[in-house]
Amino acid sequence: MTNTIRISVRPLVEYVYRSGSIRPGFRTNASMQEGTRIHQRVQKGYNEEDQKEVVLEAELRHGDLTYVVEGRCDGIIRLQGQLTVDEIKSTAGPLDELGEGLPVHWAQAIMYAYMYARVNDEPRMQVQLTYVHTVNSEERRFRRMMERHELEQFAAEVIAGYAPYAEMIAAYEEKRDVSVRALGFPFQKYREGQRKLAGAVYQTIREGKGLMAKAPTGIGKTMSVLFPAVKAIGEGEAERLFYLTARTTTRATAEEAFARMQAQGLNIHAISLTAKDKICFKEEESCDAGQCSMCEGYYDRINGAVLDMLEHETLMTRPVIEQYARKHRVCPFEFSLDAAYAADAVICDYNYIFDPRISLKRMLEEQKRRTVVLVDEAHNLVDRGRNMFSAELVKSVFLELKREFKELGSSVPSAKAISDRAGGVDTYLLTIRKNGGDEDKLYNQEMPEELIELLEPFVMAAEQCLLEGGSGHAEIDELLLDGYFTAQNFLRIAKLYDERFMTYAECERSEVRIKLFCLDPSALLRQTAKGFRSVVHFSATLSPMSYYRDMLGAGEEDYTLQVPSPFSREQLDVRLMPLSVRYKDREASRLAIAQLLDQLVAERPRHNLLVFFPSYPYMREVHETYMRVFAGSQVDAVMQEQGMSEAERDQFLNAFQPNPERTRLGFAVLGGVFAEGVDLPGDRLNGVVVVGAGLPQIGLENNVLKDYFDRTGRRGFNYAYIFPGMNKVLQAGGRLIRTEQDHGILVLIDDRFTQEPYHSLLPEEWRDYKLIHPNKAR
Repeated sequence: MTNTIRISVRPLVEYVYRSGSIRPGFRTNASMQEGTRIHQRVQKGYNEEDQKEVVLEAELRHGDLTYVVEGRCDGIIRLQGQLTVDEIKSTAGPLDELGEGLPVHWAQAIMYAYMYARVNDEPRMQVQLTYVHTVNSEERRFRRMMERHELEQFAAEVIAGYAPYAEMIAAYEEKRDVSVRALGFPFQKYREGQRKLAGAVYQTIREGKGLMAKAPTGIGKTMSVLFPAVKAIGEGEAERLFYLTARTTTRATAEEAFARMQAQGLNIHAISLTAKDKICFKEEESCDAGQCSMCEGYYDRINGAVLDMLEHETLMTRPVIEQYARKHRVCPFEFSLDAAYAADAVICDYNYIFDPRISLKRMLEEQKRRTVVLVDEAHNLVDRGRNMFSAELVKSVFLELKREFKELGSSVPSAKAISDRAGGVDTYLLTIRKNGGDEDKLYNQEMPEELIELLEPFVMAAEQCLLEGGSGHAEIDELLLDGYFTAQNFLRIAKLYDERFMTYAECERSEVRIKLFCLDPSALLRQTAKGFRSVVHFSATLSPMSYYRDMLGAGEEDYTLQVPSPFSREQLDVRLMPLSVRYKDREASRLAIAQLLDQLVAERPRHNLLVFFPSYPYMREVHETYMRVFAGSQVDAVMQEQGMSEAERDQFLNAFQPNPERTRLGFAVLGGVFAEGVDLPGDRLNGVVVVGAGLPQIGLENNVLKDYFDRTGRRGFNYAYIFPGMNKVLQAGGRLIRTEQDHGILVLIDDRFTQEPYHSLLPEEWRDYKLIHPNKAR
């Protein structure tokens, strides 16, 4: 068992001293954004001989373990000749509510005082808490004088409070590492290409580099990246991993991989994070921190809850988290986040790492340097990254805020300030509409500085109102929250704005939408990934690789791997119908496609077929034509609907079972939930038809992207339209052959597939196709 525990001061004292409830009402994140600025302002008032940002470290012994405690103190200063630790805290809440200072803040400052006194052999230290209000800059200070023996006693008590958790983790890590070393690959043999991918992932982690891996669907990519990453943890090459997914279906695949390894003897803490709105117990009681019993006293119970779950569970899926949340009466979402900081493996959405609004803020830089990030279905990260680093505002929200708070008048102290400042934003956006008319109007490449200057005071006024309890009207407060968070995000993204952004406005009647549009997220994705030990991007459809290396921010030193398909050509019957399905030709193409489907159904009775279309309207039109002209009693035709719930999606997929009594013909959309991350092995899926090259609809944003990439020396139409579109085609076709035993028919419908660059973007095993025509489909 490891005899040394390294921990930073802040998580140490938070574990021991956090108490009370998740506070009801509005909670601002302004302190996080303003904290650095406030710290620097206070530190500017220090004397020349004072020290700031002082790095400290001390060893303490408790039981069989040595604790190496490290941290960075805000200031070591002299006040009236007395050596003083200064701990600076920013807060948006009323200073009167702080009492004489919060216990967790005192604990942090006293630990720094102990560490400094021990290293420098000081007989006593003065401890000071400096609180600064983020809105009005008011300051309040509290001081204590502590003798050396008092500091030593306090530090010992902190370590004793943390020891039960540390001892459990130390014993667990010894078992974990033994189990990892004994773990063999959890299948009888590697599939072709699987060993190559696993070896590349392990070597990448060892060297602390990045990897872009294109590996075909069906070789077992999930296990191929998780197994070597787990091995790296057990052998000390890394401390933890994040498995990032874009969809719930791929999260389940990762959970299954961990379950399989654990069935082979692996002992590792792996947790899945579920979105708050899905895991919240709101159906049982109000999801309001002021009314929810799970939030009341949360911090008094959370340590016991985490300790209990970690002692008795390894794979912590949503049902497991819900079980322990009910047992300990804690909010399941906040509980899952607290447990995630203690887990070795976290399965979660891309947002938790890459989105500046959502990411796991408490992860320290030192932890990141020992963390591996595995990005599943990495082709999705291009658009997701672009969305994460973009922000928009709509005029109607600020017009309504202006009117509502004007009517409130003096009944709400900050009503006039909010009305005036929301009105300023509304007037600015109204000017855009007047200047641009009713047409879509590309604004400019520069950041709208005037709008930023209007938003900053609005955010301050809205924040103050919300902290004071709001307007007293639930609907108005909800509108204010919407405006506040939208404006906050706009300001956040504005700080990232550079030549890779464009500002544009769209006007429709009285509405105006202005957007800071991230054209190229590569630099920001690369910057986010930079602090981690290793980042592995993998997908079956990183084609062309040069495009994805460019757009995902791969560095020159990062590795590239392309694993060929392990499946034989005999498994896949590829046919291509060179029919124009461009928008102008769609009406004429409907009957030909319906006729082809009828011929496939006749050729393959009692089979399961999926047909993918480039849009919902086109899908519905062909479905209507097929049902009216051809469909008979031997066909069950089902169609994807917009906004399907998880239960409805499951019902759609579960209907695809081997050897159906009647042919099941599923109509779905390219790029949708059924076109990727779905596994229907064996006879659950016998054929796939892909209609069109998947090109995004021509529009303002895609044309802006095209122009940007043309300006920067890249082929704009390829980057904005062809490459993203063909990725959808490859993903949809990849649903078909999942194992060495699978066989099926793949039909591609679009004359562009015979042309460049579309033809070269098809997988090699797809290019040996048979040309067909509607009346010669067989």
